[in-house]
Amino acid sequence: MTNYKEPLSGFLNLHPETIISLAEEGLGEDFSGICRPLNSYINRVYELETRAGAGIIIKFYRPTRWKREALLDEHDFLLELTEAEIPVIAPLRLSNSATLGTSRNINYALFPKKGGRFVCEYSEDQWLELGRLLARTHAIGALKCPRDRVTIHPHSITVSQLDLLEDGAFVPAELAADFFETARTIVKEIAPLFADTEMIRIHGDCHFSNIIHRPDESFHLIDFDDFGMGPPVHDLWMLLPDHPNRSLYEIDLFMEGYETFRPFDRGSLKLIEPLRAMRYIHFIAWCAHQVMDGGEPPTPDWGSFAYWATETKDLREQLTRIREGFVSQGNC
Repeated sequence: MTNYKEPLSGFLNLHPETIISLAEEGLGEDFSGICRPLNSYINRVYELETRAGAGIIIKFYRPTRWKREALLDEHDFLLELTEAEIPVIAPLRLSNSATLGTSRNINYALFPKKGGRFVCEYSEDQWLELGRLLARTHAIGALKCPRDRVTIHPHSITVSQLDLLEDGAFVPAELAADFFETARTIVKEIAPLFADTEMIRIHGDCHFSNIIHRPDESFHLIDFDDFGMGPPVHDLWMLLPDHPNRSLYEIDLFMEGYETFRPFDRGSLKLIEPLRAMRYIHFIAWCAHQVMDGGEPPTPDWGSFAYWATETKDLREQLTRIREGFVSQGNC
């Protein structure tokens, strides 16, 4: 198993003096001594403050996760969205006009600090607003393709994630056959469902924790780390309060708002349960990456026999849901 801990030593041991110095050099401003670490499992993120009192966020990207081109894809998308007056938080231009800085082979970016609150349960008006927001986002996302971002398709990402788990021997031998047979059956059965599906630039990780509400403003989309090419419905399903057959009212409201700006392929609703299964596997592989990087997975029991037994059971149940399909009712 590869361990990336050594190449990450500089990234894992960033000092406040270095962080503040890079921010001052990047923006050409003096900063106070404030340097507060913020929660982030993959990157290193800190809250800073200029002498003038402006809040600044500096984000150091984990070296083993993204190529420079992939990070620039993210920045370009955010800048395009900002230009179209879509509420996102774009990176600041550095003194050299770039948005991505590099120090000791570690890429970093600076962002304005923007507070807000999460909304766990949306009102009817907010579902309409979310539909309009994501439609406008997708309209920009459809204009071009990224240079180095994943395509959210079972053959593009899920197969490689399963290969990583199998090659790394993460799954206990007693459960491995059942786990991988179930997972690869899911891939085989869902891949044809993606045929002729529109693939555009999307947020890619659109759940309530990545949408903040600011007083007297609209919702803001944040954290585009996982943005890539994918079906637009992928930015809907994680917002739903339940499985799609029990979220028909919310889906109808969302689509009413969405279709104010852009058509929505209602046939793509059949991809929600397949995308959920892919998400299960994605999270498992993400935890494996954390371990390979010498870090700790966010799930305390990750890697235990009980953990793998539960994940195998969940995948079997998800395969059943996929086979049952989406039952359209009403306007959906």
